[in-house]
Amino acid sequence: MPNTPRAVSKHFAWISVLLAGGTIGLLLIGFRPAVGPFLIGTFACLALFFTGHPFLKSFAFTVWVFAFVAASMFYPGAFDRWFGYDLGKLIVPLIQIIMFGMGTTLSLSDFARVFKMPWPVFVGMVLQFSIMPLAGFTVASLFGFSPEIAAGIVLIGSCPGGVASNLMAYLAGGDVALSVTMTSCSTLMSPVMTPFMMKLLAGRLVEVKFVAMMLSIVNMIIMPVLAGLIANRILYSRSRWANRKEPLLLLSIAGLAAAVSTVVLQNYLPGPIATFRDGIVIGSALLGAVSLTKLIASLVLGRSGDWMDRVLPVISMAGICLIIAIITARSREDLLTVGGLLIVAVVIHNFIGYTLGYWLSWLIRLDERTCRTVAIEVGLQNGGMASALAMNVLKSAEAALAPAIFGPWMNVSGSILATWWHGKPIRAARGAACPTTETQRQGASNGST
Repeated sequence: MPNTPRAVSKHFAWISVLLAGGTIGLLLIGFRPAVGPFLIGTFACLALFFTGHPFLKSFAFTVWVFAFVAASMFYPGAFDRWFGYDLGKLIVPLIQIIMFGMGTTLSLSDFARVFKMPWPVFVGMVLQFSIMPLAGFTVASLFGFSPEIAAGIVLIGSCPGGVASNLMAYLAGGDVALSVTMTSCSTLMSPVMTPFMMKLLAGRLVEVKFVAMMLSIVNMIIMPVLAGLIANRILYSRSRWANRKEPLLLLSIAGLAAAVSTVVLQNYLPGPIATFRDGIVIGSALLGAVSLTKLIASLVLGRSGDWMDRVLPVISMAGICLIIAIITARSREDLLTVGGLLIVAVVIHNFIGYTLGYWLSWLIRLDERTCRTVAIEVGLQNGGMASALAMNVLKSAEAALAPAIFGPWMNVSGSILATWWHGKPIRAARGAACPTTETQRQGASNGST
């Protein structure tokens, strides 16, 4: 029985091989209209195979992205409207759910850690919001892309670190505690730094409304993350109130009631609340849902454990796949025209982030573990946030192309880099004033376990 999932996984591998053979055969005989189902099936079965493989499972998400991209390229209408509803309107709510999931993995101690390791965090923030925006602008200029596509490259570079960076830092032997803190801090800084860098570097390419972008980031990113922080306390606190039926029932009712009342009374809300209405609705609804789910799962059914840690990543990955498919479907013609060049530009942009992030950290005498962490944080961006800003603030599907490509690619490159570093020993720290202190090294060790 223990080998059953792996045996099923092998069947998917063989099916993917057969479908890939069918794809190649149809292409060779020139019957391209029928290729779509075979290619989509190839990626889907390959993703299922990877999911059950102990080593390849870290690449499963990326293969799922390829499956959704293939589906959106062959059948763009399937990702345009469902029952008359414009799927483009789902992008922001999906990003909010993803960021809520990120918030549930954080606690106040992750932010307080800034005071324990201020120098590495400061260096990381400076490099995060300088290397990638400037590299994006340079790469876009050298390739001569249209203004909107170029703005999208600058946009992905101006966004904070992606949530996958924490896992990549762990696999690379980096400082996980520092990675979590850097992701948290860059996310909190993004309402100011992202529109600032966009205005500075992309203002001549497209119209960049600083205040509109700032408020959109607060509504789309900060509000759900704050709700996630509260959910973290509800889920993992050992206090009596978080493990009793009555308080959880009250929290679930309050959260769901707040979401419903905000929607019903949206025309009568005061300015500040109306501005962040969507964030309040999603955050409140998810807080209510988390409280109710914990009540049912833990206290009624008696199923304790890390069930939320398993559910939220799956929801996040499904949301990102759908977002990429929606954007790809709406930019299909542009992607067919500049797709190859744009992929090359994204690869170069990502490589610059890793390389300069590592070596600039090394030059200012940070230790090896910290250098790896900074490199990964700088190289991995929040592609979902960039996609949503492109669609809802810049109002451009073309600007969303680079983030849509950057997202799956950074998972591939990050996994490769982390695996390569995992097999290499950590170089001894140099005895200078700036490397992480003994306390910080102990924190990194604790965060990696």
